[in-house]
Amino acid sequence: MSIHRPILKRCLLHPFRTCMIDDQRSWKGIELLIASMNMATEIDRVSRTKNVGVMLPTSGLFPVAALGAWSLGRTIVPLNYLMKKEELDYIIAHSGCDTVITVQPMLDYLDFELSGVRVLRMEDLPLGGVPEPRWPAGASDEDLAVLLYTSGTSGKPKGVMLTHGNLRANIRQIQNWVHFTSEDTLFGVLPQFHSFGFTVLTLLPLTVGCGVVYSARFVPSRIVKLLAQHRPTALIAIPSMYNALLSVKDASAEDFSSLRFVVSGGEPLPQAVFDQFESRFGKRINEGYGLTETAPVTNWRRPDEFRPGSVGQALPEIDECIINLDTGRALGPNEDGEIRIKGPNIMRGYYRDDVGTRAAFDEAGYFRTGDIGRFDEDGHLYITGRHKEMLIVGGENVFPREIEEVLNRHPSVRASGVVGRAHDVRGEEPIAFVELNEGFELDEGELRAWCRTNIAAFKTPRRVIQLAALPLGATGKVLRRELKAMLIQDEATATK
Repeated sequence: MSIHRPILKRCLLHPFRTCMIDDQRSWKGIELLIASMNMATEIDRVSRTKNVGVMLPTSGLFPVAALGAWSLGRTIVPLNYLMKKEELDYIIAHSGCDTVITVQPMLDYLDFELSGVRVLRMEDLPLGGVPEPRWPAGASDEDLAVLLYTSGTSGKPKGVMLTHGNLRANIRQIQNWVHFTSEDTLFGVLPQFHSFGFTVLTLLPLTVGCGVVYSARFVPSRIVKLLAQHRPTALIAIPSMYNALLSVKDASAEDFSSLRFVVSGGEPLPQAVFDQFESRFGKRINEGYGLTETAPVTNWRRPDEFRPGSVGQALPEIDECIINLDTGRALGPNEDGEIRIKGPNIMRGYYRDDVGTRAAFDEAGYFRTGDIGRFDEDGHLYITGRHKEMLIVGGENVFPREIEEVLNRHPSVRASGVVGRAHDVRGEEPIAFVELNEGFELDEGELRAWCRTNIAAFKTPRRVIQLAALPLGATGKVLRRELKAMLIQDEATATK
């Protein structure tokens, strides 16, 4: 069954119910239905390829474009407007898109032309007129619904192939886990080109009948005002956003009082942010876990199952195991190893990359996440690091997250990122980059002493470097490859 028909059916059953609110307008079911039908006509008029690019701000426009494409049996390719021209050109060429659906503000933001594609600007299209009669195309569970390109840590972006069945499964899994109703309203600013914003903030509410409020730009003071205005029951965000909300001086617990779900994902949540948010606003942030390849949600810590540091148990229909990377042996509770996942939400593979697809799965068909974690005795998952980011310091495994957690607890540190530097004797040594809170100056000696007090000496950063702002990806993840490039440049400058 397709991902779009249940959404279109709900629009027909509840035509005058407001289903979405964004920065520009509200959307009733009938308005979404009519706009998507007209969108299908416009796509059919200009596009001849199976895949259609979508580059839009977080808003109701994204589901209009997606439903229009799916109604024609097409696959959508959400484009990350934060990427450089070379990356976007590569994704467009690799996916074979001949058309990109966008709006003029997005093109202005890019400040360069998209190569080799037709551009459909939604503000120029007659989306509100009487639509051409059209029966929406169906789809099987195996048909591709979306290609989500991940930037990865090196090399070219990979196109994650998610099917209609993958997406329907993940929505079903989430709903069976937390039971949203028509009385719920989700709120978020996450980009819809990312799997978190795509599935949880877009497909989930439209499928199950929740309301959803979008804001295209994350301005902390404005977000607090919107929370107070719309009184949502669920806030979906990433750690850096929660950290920024703490900077709003006049924000109060009352602004957040309507929330029964405060959900964080995309990156580990610093303990300091969790503690301050609970202390100031009276709300516990509950973490989830997942990857683009898993559509994305695999674990979600429900509010009544709080355990410090856990991302919760696996959602229904998901099988997870922890594997020792040296022996391939499945590990028991409280043993660290690679997290591997199997379930109906797992991607079909990487687009036009058979080698990468085969490498992503083990002999038993489990997806290799590359993340390191452990279960407790009750099956609650704890993420302890990422295998690719792991440092080996004097023969000991060191994960940047552990060091970052310590640094982030220091009063002067707003956020931190740790990378490794080659060392002739120790193999590697950790180097920390920090973003400081307002009113503080860097005291490298104090921060290193703080680390030595709280973690083993061999994990203490050899250097601490201050940045005005850490480089972050679209979902708030610290871009370690950029930190490594900064470190190389810094040391090259120092030797001149």
